[in-house]
Amino acid sequence: MRRPWRVAVVGGGITGLAAAVRLRDGAPAGTEITVYEQAGALGGKLRTGELAGRPVEFGAESFLMRDPAGGESAAVSLIRRLGLAGAIVHPTVGQAALAVDGGLRPIPGGTLVGVPGDLDKVATVARPAADADRDGGRPLLGPEQDVAVGALVRARLGDQVVDRLVDPMLGGVYAGRADDLSLVTTMPALARAARVEHTLTGAVRAAQAAAPRAPGAPVFGTLAGGLSTLVEAAAQASGATIRLNAAVRELTPTADGWRLVVGPTREPELVEADAVVLTVPARPAARLLADLAPEVAVTVGGLDYASVALVTLALPEPALPELSGFLVPATEGLLIKASTFFTTKWGHLARPDGIALVRASVGRYGDETQLQLADDDLVATVHRELSKVLGTPLPAPVASHVQRWGGALPQYAPGHLDRLAATRAALRATHPTLVLAGAGHDGVGIPVCVRSGETAAGEIIEALGGSGS
Repeated sequence: MRRPWRVAVVGGGITGLAAAVRLRDGAPAGTEITVYEQAGALGGKLRTGELAGRPVEFGAESFLMRDPAGGESAAVSLIRRLGLAGAIVHPTVGQAALAVDGGLRPIPGGTLVGVPGDLDKVATVARPAADADRDGGRPLLGPEQDVAVGALVRARLGDQVVDRLVDPMLGGVYAGRADDLSLVTTMPALARAARVEHTLTGAVRAAQAAAPRAPGAPVFGTLAGGLSTLVEAAAQASGATIRLNAAVRELTPTADGWRLVVGPTREPELVEADAVVLTVPARPAARLLADLAPEVAVTVGGLDYASVALVTLALPEPALPELSGFLVPATEGLLIKASTFFTTKWGHLARPDGIALVRASVGRYGDETQLQLADDDLVATVHRELSKVLGTPLPAPVASHVQRWGGALPQYAPGHLDRLAATRAALRATHPTLVLAGAGHDGVGIPVCVRSGETAAGEIIEALGGSGS
């Protein structure tokens, strides 16, 4: 009788947990799945905490409801699989603003990550170049071309559209700059349309038309019990053995699988596995790949990351606008790059005592020195800047929390997806039972990470002989 498969999932964030659930659903009965997480808790950047007696997210806040093609996102599908669909809640206030020229202005509608499909709609925030977006008689991008988002938008629409719209939108998601980030990786729908359309506004409209949204349909969701409930449910549904405080330090191919060295140097544990799903960030992954696939390791390890801090304040009866929050262009010279009015945006968190939770995100790629401030100084700076942007002194917080995420957000330079495809092809040719997954490869956001983990699990099942074999 053939022994059960043994699959090691390295990394206990949502990517690894989604992989473990898919393995449980698709691999033969009896498959042994072990999740190795070097931290003391699962979830990675999904972390629900508490402040002033209310739940609050200290990491990722929400997930997209739809996938790029307009169907149900991978996050929603997983939530449904885990029996949590009834816990999905949506923002009660959806309008956000931009902090420009010393005030708050509503983010214009009709944009795609800040890139406008109608120049008239953004005139209150940014002035497009005088001869903006003329039809040059050919598609904006060649068939395989990738460019930095900022390079394309500046050339077509001018600097203000990038600096005041696109840059803060990308900064809110990636903590990066439009001039550095890959269009194909961060805005794939726009990149596809740009290979056909002759104008950027036309490409935006075409991308939006390719994935229409029903009027009133929610864009974002979260879970009423906090996103840590997703982590807990996925871990349970996977039936995996969970190993916390278990760093994988070495990965060596054997005649029939893999040998992992787990734990501290003084007391190493040797573990055998038939296959490995590697979901850790790029640089730890590169270290594990260095001996078995040196060229792949160099490429994987070349990905850079931005660090951020999330500062949450519990404020007694503050005067907040009826907004979900605001984004801050780097040109405004503030430490804050984004803020969420948590208890305004998420009505299920509103409380009768008037305590409001406000969260600010701090840290931009390449400009992270102020993250070295002590927690108390970060809190004071955020409180001062929030008061400045809102134009009124905010009450002193009754509680605060600082969550630091070092090396949290990948910075995808142009050509990232081509480099990724080459590394995966090289690994598949030599080590088909080792698969890379996670934000360092496929993109940020809960749905992307879930899909990445599930895809990796499917490749492992195929490499080991298919389900039920």
